[in-house]
Amino acid sequence: MLSLILYVCVFISAFNFGEILTNPLYNKNHKCGYDSCPKPKDGYLNVHMVSHTHNDAGWLKTVDQYFYGSKKKIQWAGVQYIIDSIIEALVKNPSRRFVYVESAFFWKWWQLQNENIRNKVKNLVNEGRLEFIGGGWTMHDEATTHYQSIIDQMSWGFRRLDDSFGDCARPRVGWQIDPFGHSRESASIMARFGFDGLLFGRLDYQDQGLRKYERRLEMIWESSANLGTKSDLFTSILYNLYSAPNWFCFDVVCGDPPIIDDKESPDYNADKRAADFVRYVNEVAKVYTTNNVLITMGGDFTYQAGSYYFLNLDRLMKAVNEIQPNGSKMNLFYSTPSCYLKAVNDEQKTYTTKNDDFFPYASQEHAYWTGFFTSRPTLKYFERIGNNFLQVCKQLFTIAGLDRNNQKQLNTMREAMGILQHHDAITGTEKQHVAFDYARQLNKGFTDCGNVANLALRKLMEKETIGVTNEDISLQSCMLLNISSCEITENNNTFVVTLYNPLSRKVSRYVRLPVKGNGDSYTIYDPSGNLIKTQTLPIPHSVLKIPGRTSLAKEEVVFLAKDLPMMGYRSYYVSEKNANEISGMKMKKFRNNYIHDKERTKIRIGDVTVDQSFWWY
Repeated sequence: MLSLILYVCVFISAFNFGEILTNPLYNKNHKCGYDSCPKPKDGYLNVHMVSHTHNDAGWLKTVDQYFYGSKKKIQWAGVQYIIDSIIEALVKNPSRRFVYVESAFFWKWWQLQNENIRNKVKNLVNEGRLEFIGGGWTMHDEATTHYQSIIDQMSWGFRRLDDSFGDCARPRVGWQIDPFGHSRESASIMARFGFDGLLFGRLDYQDQGLRKYERRLEMIWESSANLGTKSDLFTSILYNLYSAPNWFCFDVVCGDPPIIDDKESPDYNADKRAADFVRYVNEVAKVYTTNNVLITMGGDFTYQAGSYYFLNLDRLMKAVNEIQPNGSKMNLFYSTPSCYLKAVNDEQKTYTTKNDDFFPYASQEHAYWTGFFTSRPTLKYFERIGNNFLQVCKQLFTIAGLDRNNQKQLNTMREAMGILQHHDAITGTEKQHVAFDYARQLNKGFTDCGNVANLALRKLMEKETIGVTNEDISLQSCMLLNISSCEITENNNTFVVTLYNPLSRKVSRYVRLPVKGNGDSYTIYDPSGNLIKTQTLPIPHSVLKIPGRTSLAKEEVVFLAKDLPMMGYRSYYVSEKNANEISGMKMKKFRNNYIHDKERTKIRIGDVTVDQSFWWY
């Protein structure tokens, strides 16, 4: 695949997380990042109250159904209302903090906001009170994804954050709280992105029990033997998956009682609720090694009533902190995962290491979450082909020098592929109608991406081929070659096939072109005008009977495309007729800042314009 450049910074040692964090990834002109973190109290158990919401980019409902809050009978969840209520609640009280993860939802919401709301959000980011963690388009799965797709979706999220908010929005920690197990490769990627740490929720129940007993829920993950210490990543396992403690979820999707701190009220319960919370935190503190503990206050699609949730947290923290004069050594405050990371780092502890995966994941005895490794194989294949095609489109977009007007279509594919990396998408753990919607989004991405690739090739051919103008070239893509269907090859006697190689090395590939199979013979010429060997084969009966296939093709013409140039293309002339109909040679030069390759391309000049089709393999 392509070579990609990653953000790199040094942040921890191999065995000790007690080094000072370098490159803190924030703009010092603003009090954001680590500078904005609340200062823990010496001699106290400091409780970092992390307000968050986990918004699946599709699961029981589609992405749009989750965002707009429709289909409430399936699940009561509306992301646009969550973000609205969070911003409103943060503006009301400067002590409150919140972390948000799913960029796909945030940018959908961002496009709907006026300048006044956007400025409020920017101020919250610059103050460090609204913090983006993870930063990718979605919270990706770590078992069935390809590293290139992970990098693409993370990079796209980073780019959007940086373009809109600058350095203060740059994520400093990974937040993989819901994927069904964790891979060292994903941890290595996060380390190379410059993350200072990773927090996650799911691991095998036996491993979790042992780690709690031995107080090893935090470690240094040696994620790559090849990369050495620069791929080491401080990793913290959350105590309660990612949910709020029992009886302390305050939202419309929860049934827990509110905190009532009016002592004149007959329903006053603040003292009892505070005591219950203190007992819970003390249990949590027993399995960690520092005077800092992180308590997740949130869950799936929580904070739909943000003011209600925050108001109860305000009262809870006040009730617990007010008993400090009576001898309590517990200090509660709003915090973020990165602030927790800094506080832990400041204690200069030494940790054990891990150098392999957290797979397979079992939530209890005889309950191994491994079926998703192979479930919905067609969607998994569709995603892999999508990754290949996205690389083609990105390269051709750049090589051809297309403008911003074409960027939107490229972004459609980027974002559809980003959604597919979600831990309830490519895994196949979503409901059937959601799987259909993922396929719909990716299909739209293929169409728009194909338009970008076709436009780029037309521009290159117009510029670099003698005797042909843009109007002479009709480019069309065949997206159903996996079921041996292509309208162009089936209904035309002559056509040109263009093959693009997105790799950084030459490749040779067998190409299969569906034809009706009327007993005709086909001649194919390479770019140098040489007749190449072909073979006509019957399409297997099992393919002909695929449900929904409407193609009339009964055979395929097969030929070997030899030595396709790196990041370059070659065109092949296909005809049912003889070689006399092909004109003389024309020189074509394919040049750009990255490659310099000269080839000879056959172009038929005559009364009939060239009908050229673009495929990907």
